[in-house]
Amino acid sequence: MKDSLVIIPTYNECENVVRMIDTVVGLEYPFDLLVVDDGSPDGTAMLVKQCQTKYPNRVHLLERKGKLGLGTAYIAGFRWALEQGYDFVFEMDCDFSHDPNDLVRLRIPCSEGGAGMSVGSRYVKGGGVANWPINRKILSYGASIYVNAILGLGVRDSTAGFVCYRRETLQAIQLDSVQFVGYAFQIEMKLRAKRNGFVVKEVPITFVDRELGTSKMSMNIFREALLGVLQMRFNKIFFPKPS
Repeated sequence: MKDSLVIIPTYNECENVVRMIDTVVGLEYPFDLLVVDDGSPDGTAMLVKQCQTKYPNRVHLLERKGKLGLGTAYIAGFRWALEQGYDFVFEMDCDFSHDPNDLVRLRIPCSEGGAGMSVGSRYVKGGGVANWPINRKILSYGASIYVNAILGLGVRDSTAGFVCYRRETLQAIQLDSVQFVGYAFQIEMKLRAKRNGFVVKEVPITFVDRELGTSKMSMNIFREALLGVLQMRFNKIFFPKPS
């Protein structure tokens, strides 16, 4: 069985992708990478292909035509990871808002602590954010309070996108039935993991706002998260409890 795969979705990340690949491959622990690129017109995929020649068998690429959504990129990556036999599968942004050096700390709860999912959390002791304006801090923290108030999720950073899954967790989650593609996707995956009986452990991280490239956040993504949480709460057949 292969060990650890980091999935990085990209769209117009030419300024970051090579440095990210070099950083992850250069870590002391041997993480493989899968870049899922949604037809970036800036040549992101071509840069990944150049890295594949530099790091054979460590760097992989899935190319998709057009922007199909963050959630669908991760689902495609999860399926690929399971087919390839990886034991631990990670989600991570390409813009260095997630520190690649935290990957090992994120792996430990799943590999040694019995967790089915570990979450890089801004909102547990030792976690935080850097370079954020006050309005974004309020919006993000308020979103996590809202999610827990509605769903009782018990995860303080419910919209976090820096995550490690144990293979068994992804196998138990019905990937074909995942509904959402934006921030609500992150909430939904945590809810599905917990509803399937897996422990979700939060690991403190410092989230740093991107320095290069353009944020993919939009009002449509925010609206999906807001309304999606209500759908998860009130649609009783949305997440049937495991028998």
